[in-house]
Amino acid sequence: MKKALSVLLTAAMAASMMAGCGSSSDGAASGTTTDNGAAAGTESAGAAAADGAAFKIGGIGPTTGAAAIYGTAVMNGAQIAVDEINAAGGINGYQIAYKFEDDQHDAEKSVNAYNSLKDWGMQMLMGTVTTTPCVAVVEKTAEDGMYELTPSASSTDVIDNDNVFQVCFTDPNQGTASAQYIGENKLAAKVAVIYDSSDVYSSGIEANFVKEAQNQGLEVVAEEAFTADSKTDFSTQLQKAQSAGAELVFLPIYYTEASIILTQADSMGYAPTFFGCDGLDGLLGVENFNTELAEGVMLLTPFAADADDEKTQSFVTKYKEAYGDTPNQFAADAYDAIYIIKAAAEQAGVTPDMSVADIGSALEAAMAEISVDGLTGDSMTWQATGEVSKAPKAVVIKDGAYSAM
Repeated sequence: MKKALSVLLTAAMAASMMAGCGSSSDGAASGTTTDNGAAAGTESAGAAAADGAAFKIGGIGPTTGAAAIYGTAVMNGAQIAVDEINAAGGINGYQIAYKFEDDQHDAEKSVNAYNSLKDWGMQMLMGTVTTTPCVAVVEKTAEDGMYELTPSASSTDVIDNDNVFQVCFTDPNQGTASAQYIGENKLAAKVAVIYDSSDVYSSGIEANFVKEAQNQGLEVVAEEAFTADSKTDFSTQLQKAQSAGAELVFLPIYYTEASIILTQADSMGYAPTFFGCDGLDGLLGVENFNTELAEGVMLLTPFAADADDEKTQSFVTKYKEAYGDTPNQFAADAYDAIYIIKAAAEQAGVTPDMSVADIGSALEAAMAEISVDGLTGDSMTWQATGEVSKAPKAVVIKDGAYSAM
């Protein structure tokens, strides 16, 4: 067991900011054609997996339920990377067999999904997608010595063991970086926070945001909590923020609750700036939500689909062709995750005939030695704690789309 938490890289993050963190699970099994121009490789991977000649990578996340936007995006983004890698010859000459299981953002179901993937023969885990289920699953992967790379579970609790690494920023980094961005860009002087005290993702970000806000000269005039049992009416929290004169409301929460807050704020005539983290990515896809209310919402996210670099545009084009939708940050995180696994596996020289524990140990060592240029960051490296080092970015919702700031 490791890991003493590392010192936050806040200075580097601040510097970078001044310049600038559904389909069903059946459709993601190996052999599925995604119509993205690179699917031929998955068919050979399915055949190879049957005789043990392929790397078996599993994925876990919500493809049904309230957080389905996250899990579906991860499932699909990873599939595109798998197809590309298989079409290009695989990893160390071996194809990838990929299977994704739905956990409905539930810890018990996530553990069940992990056991199901183990029965399938999984050798590496790309998941889980959300934090609370991931905390439950990391105990199991640690026991098995299985390498685990989560694309989007951001709590430091998920990286308490040597075998687990993150693609996304940790919660402390998101909270700190958000306060820095707001302060350095002078977005507001008085801020309020509305957060879920029953959720480790939300409460972890909130605590570090408030701490850094003091360093940035921001006055936190209201800290208003809700819980999983009281997340349909936010009128009290909004009234307190409005009465306290908050010019900006920080929302370290998920997109479903954020859509309700924006709707209720509009109905009471309260129009502050709203600022969130990666949990807000998916806001524009909430069913029956008036997306005009999201205009001007800002969030920290390492990916913007409208970026004009060749790598991003190629991914966006393939994703739209395959799934008829614009990819969000979670899709990009997952795409990068598969390529990170590839880089670590090639650095370690692992083969599919090795045991899960031997593959895990080799990949764990390799993570300290690789640097990956991805959709969500250039020259990404990993600390011994499992945290990723990369520069955060911010986007704003403009004309119904996420635009880089």
